[in-house]
Amino acid sequence: MLPFSRITIIGLGLIGSSLCRAIRAEMPTVRVTGHDADPAVRDIARRIDLCDDITDTAAASVTDADLVILCVPVRAMGAAAAEIADDLPADAIVSDVGSCKADVLAQLSAALPHHSIVPAHPVAGTENSGPEAGFATLFKGRWSIVTPPQDADPAAVERVAELWRRLGAQVETMEPAHHDLVLAVTSHLPHLIAYTIVGTASDLEDVTRSEVIKYSAGGFRDFTRIAASDPTMWRDVFLANKDAVLEMLQRFSEDLSALQRAIRWNDGDALFSLFTRTRAIRRSIIEEGQDDAKPDFGRSH
Repeated sequence: MLPFSRITIIGLGLIGSSLCRAIRAEMPTVRVTGHDADPAVRDIARRIDLCDDITDTAAASVTDADLVILCVPVRAMGAAAAEIADDLPADAIVSDVGSCKADVLAQLSAALPHHSIVPAHPVAGTENSGPEAGFATLFKGRWSIVTPPQDADPAAVERVAELWRRLGAQVETMEPAHHDLVLAVTSHLPHLIAYTIVGTASDLEDVTRSEVIKYSAGGFRDFTRIAASDPTMWRDVFLANKDAVLEMLQRFSEDLSALQRAIRWNDGDALFSLFTRTRAIRRSIIEEGQDDAKPDFGRSH
């Protein structure tokens, strides 16, 4: 039996539009209703036939939904939830796709105190955005982390988990605060570093922009991919998860200082030890199927 029969997606960017496509591909009998606050995005969604129905208001999109998934920037979750509160069916489950969970759970709980809330985070994406950037296979083989509150209905949690499994994701359940610490290490800090190093390269007066682009080796090139991610989304992520990000940033700063000392004092053993450990982590990621070991990272030319 399908976990849901009528799903509403609010926010039709990369993740939201990918959800629409994936649900239609994997569960074609499920009715998908979409809404986006931007009229231009709604027009595109209608033109490409993204959903069974596109509504002009968030309230109209949820009137018969049994699941609502909020795919908006994390600091907009509370406002989006408040906008649908009066029209949301009493038995509907509300979820989201944000990469910060404790803050999002607090926002949704405040706006919808009498509804079942089961937050989730699909750990998948690209640097592209908008309704035309999504694709149905985005979640296949990736992790979706479900982060329910302590008093969540187990049946509701399982229904949300089953949805993600049907879309091809591997599902993990995690406490919201622990999720935020893990993602601060694996996602948020790397994005912060990427934004910084690309910004540093653009500020160097003795390296021209053409040289930076022309001679971009794999490392810098991958930083630019990460740094091309949606500015609004990532601004909100850093502010919503600032405690965990600042904690990881302090740890990173200490490790960077140790690396700086090793280079200054020609401590080759320390450098070799670090590089050996990090190489093993890379191999583990490939073994888990989370990246490609092909030459040039599987890029086609």
